Amino acid sequence: MIRNAAIFCASSNGASPLYREAAVELGRALAAQNIGIIYGGANVGLMQAVAESSLEQGGRVVGVIPEVLVDLEVAHRGLTELHITTNMHTRKAMMGELADAFLILPGGFGTLEEMFEVLTWQALRLHQKPVVLININGFYDKLLAFLDHCVEEGVIKPRVRELLLVANTVEDALTQVGSFASLNG
Repeated sequence: MIRNAAIFCASSNGASPLYREAAVELGRALAAQNIGIIYGGANVGLMQAVAESSLEQGGRVVGVIPEVLVDLEVAHRGLTELHITTNMHTRKAMMGELADAFLILPGGFGTLEEMFEVLTWQALRLHQKPVVLININGFYDKLLAFLDHCVEEGVIKPRVRELLLVANTVEDALTQVGSFASLNG
C-alpha cells in the first residue's frame, strides 16, 4: 500500500506552463487518494505547486529541507510537517525512508540526482519501491534515449533500465504506482 510518495521536481516553474499544471494535478490527485507527499520543503517553483495543491485539498505534506536551503529556497512554513536536516545526504535518506513510492516531475540537477540515487538503491535491492518518471510534454525524451543508449553500450543492464517506470501523464503515473504496489505488496 502506498501511504506516502516522494516527489522530486524543480524549484522553478520551468519554461512551459504544462509543468506547473502537472504539479498541481499531481498534488490534488495524491490528496484525493489519501497519499501523503514527501518533498524537498521549498515554497518555490514546482515544489510549491505540488505542496500547495495537495494542502488545498486537505492532503498531508511533509517537507524535508537541509539547513543551508532554508533561507535560500524559502522553506514552506505551512506544511503538515517540516523537517530541517543538517545536510543534503540526511535529507535524501529521510525522504527515502518516509516514502513508499517516488514520482519525478520536470527538474534539473537536484531532481536528476535524487532520481538516480533512488534508482541505484533499487538496483542494489535496498528498496522495492516504484520510481516513476512523469514525462510531461516529452520533457525527459532525450534522457530516456540516453539511458537506452547506455543499455546498448553495455553500461546499464536491461533489467536495471526497466526499474525506471515512465508515464506521460499524472493519471498514468498513479496507475503505474498502484499496479506496482499490487504486484509487489
